Amino acid sequence: MSGALGRRRFLALGGGLAMSAGLAACSSPLATGLAGTQPDTADVIFWNLFTGGDGANMVLMEDAFRKAHPGLSVEATILGWGNPYYTKLALATASGTPPDVGISHLSRLPLLAASGLLEPVEDTGLPELGITSDKFTPAAWQKATVGGTVYAVPLDTHPFVLFYNTDLARKAGLLDAAGDGLKPMRNAAEFTDALRAMKDAGAQYGAVMSITADPSTCWRYFSMVYSGIAGPVVTHEGTRVAVDDDAAQSTFAFMQSLTKDGLMPRSLTGSGVNALFSTGKAGFLFDGEWQIPSYRDVKGLHFNVVPFPALLGPKPVAYADSHSLVIPRNGKRSSARTAHAALFVRSLLDNSAIWAHGGHVPAWLSTQRSKAFLDQSPQRNYVQAAFNAVYDPVAWYTGAGSDFQTTVGSTIIEVIAGRLGPKDGAARLRADLKRYTTARPPVKIG
Repeated sequence: MSGALGRRRFLALGGGLAMSAGLAACSSPLATGLAGTQPDTADVIFWNLFTGGDGANMVLMEDAFRKAHPGLSVEATILGWGNPYYTKLALATASGTPPDVGISHLSRLPLLAASGLLEPVEDTGLPELGITSDKFTPAAWQKATVGGTVYAVPLDTHPFVLFYNTDLARKAGLLDAAGDGLKPMRNAAEFTDALRAMKDAGAQYGAVMSITADPSTCWRYFSMVYSGIAGPVVTHEGTRVAVDDDAAQSTFAFMQSLTKDGLMPRSLTGSGVNALFSTGKAGFLFDGEWQIPSYRDVKGLHFNVVPFPALLGPKPVAYADSHSLVIPRNGKRSSARTAHAALFVRSLLDNSAIWAHGGHVPAWLSTQRSKAFLDQSPQRNYVQAAFNAVYDPVAWYTGAGSDFQTTVGSTIIEVIAGRLGPKDGAARLRADLKRYTTARPPVKIG
C-alpha cells in the first residue's frame, strides 16, 4: 500500500476536517514536519492527546522512562483531542515526519492501519521485548489486529461502567452480606428493581446519565444494551447495515422503561448529572470509568464502581474503547530510533499502574495482576468489564470522537427523551446507518 495519503483518504481520516483548518491549528512540531524539516530533537518523539489528570499521569510515566534510561531523551507533544489529533497524525505521517510513538484509540485504528500509516508491531522489535498476545487482555489485543496484522499495543481498556452510591445502596438493601459490593443482578427486571429501590431509599432518581447534548454517552449506553442481544450495527468494514430491528426496538423499549415513574430523567446535562450524583440524589450513575477522578474527592460522597450486569442478553457486556501505542510508518527512521521507540512503549506498559489512577484498566496483564494496581479501589472492582468489552464496529467512520457517534447518538437522545418511540427510533437509526454505509469508503479495511 502506498505510503502517500490522498486528499480523500486524509479528509476521511480527520473526520471531514478541512485541510486548511488542520494546518491553522498546527503546533510547532507539526508545522516543522509539514516543511519536511522536523528535527530529531529527542531520541523518542511522542505525540498524545492527554490533558488534566491523564496528562499528569502520562508525564509521570514519561519521567519513569527517563529515569530507567538516563541516556535517552523523550519529547512529548500534546495535541487537540479527537479529530484534530488524528488529522495531524495522519498529515505528519503522510509527509514523512511522524512522531516515533503516538497514541491511538483502538476504535480509530482500522482506518489508520488500512491507510498504510502504521508499522506492524512485528516489524518494530516489540515482540522481542516480550510484547505478545498472551500478555494482554484478549479483547483489546483482538481490536489491535486489522486484517490479521497487529498494528497497536493496547495500553488500557476504558469501559462504560456502573457507579453507585454506597450509602443509598445500603439503605436500599442492595449490598451483599459483606457490605462491600452489590448483590447480584441477573437480568433487566432485577436491574430495574434495584433502581426502584434506590429511589425508595430517598434518591430523587434511581439512576442518572448525561443525555442532553451528549450523543457519545448515549451511543455507549445503547451499544452496551444492544450488544447483549445482537451483533454489530454495521458489517463488511462498515459498508452494510446490519442492525437487528427487533433488537434495536427492544433496546429502546428498555431505555424508555427506565424513564417511567421517574426512575431516570428523560433529559439531563452533564453538569446536572454531576450535581445529582455528588449530592446523593441519584443512586446509580451510567458513565465511563474516566469520571472517577471527578467524584473521588467530593466531600460526603461514598461510591463504588462495578461492571454492568447482564441486561437483555444472557451475559454481561461492557461498551469500551482502549488507548493504544502505535509506531507511525516512517521510511527514514533509523533502526536505533525504532529500538528506542520500542523501549519507550515497553516502559509505558511496565508503569501503567500509574495510568490506572485515572480509572483505566491496564491492558498489560502483569500490571493488571500487580499489587500496585490491585491496591487501587474502585479500579480493581470492574476489571471484568475489560474482558466483556465490545468496541465500535469496524468501519472507516466509527470511533472515539467521530461524527458517526454524534449522528447515531442524537437519534438515541430523541428516544430517551420520549420524542421517538422504539419502532420509529429503530427506523431512524437504520436511516442514520445507511447514510454512512452508502458513502464511498476512502480505503478498504481488513
